[in-house]
Amino acid sequence: MDSGVICFLGIGSNMGNPVANCARAEKRISGIDGVGVLRHSSLYRTEPVGFTGQEWFVNGVMEVRTTLGPRPLMDAILKVENEMGRIRDVQWGPRIIDVDILLYGHAVIDDESLSIPHPRLHARRFVLVPLDEIAPHVIHPVFGISVRGLLDRLDDTSTVEWMSDEWGCSMGEDD
Repeated sequence: MDSGVICFLGIGSNMGNPVANCARAEKRISGIDGVGVLRHSSLYRTEPVGFTGQEWFVNGVMEVRTTLGPRPLMDAILKVENEMGRIRDVQWGPRIIDVDILLYGHAVIDDESLSIPHPRLHARRFVLVPLDEIAPHVIHPVFGISVRGLLDRLDDTSTVEWMSDEWGCSMGEDD
């Protein structure tokens, strides 16, 4: 895929086998027509933020190129989450999979159904550390600051521990 928009997707899980869940989500996302996975960060073990009474997460970031518009991309991601069993009952609570559009090129969208860049991207260590690993010089389109600059200015002191470069897992029969 030579044309399209470069996007960064945040991915996380803290239920079941979180590493396998992230790998399955990446595989499903790579199968979406109009989406090509270019690379991904390492995986990180991260302390929960917001709702702290839960298991720690596994988080990473994927860089993709897409010919889909922002809303069709979000719809496709929501479909992947639903197919994997995502239930939305507690804000910032446990989840089998969570995929967020962090950045969609240089787009700025803020309406009731979609916010790009992700509204908490600049304030979350568990997002900025893996994003900095693969795209430290990408500029946040609202703040005009690089990912590295955002990380350097970050107040969030939650723990983010490197786990692995590999997202591999034994794929289940449904994959």
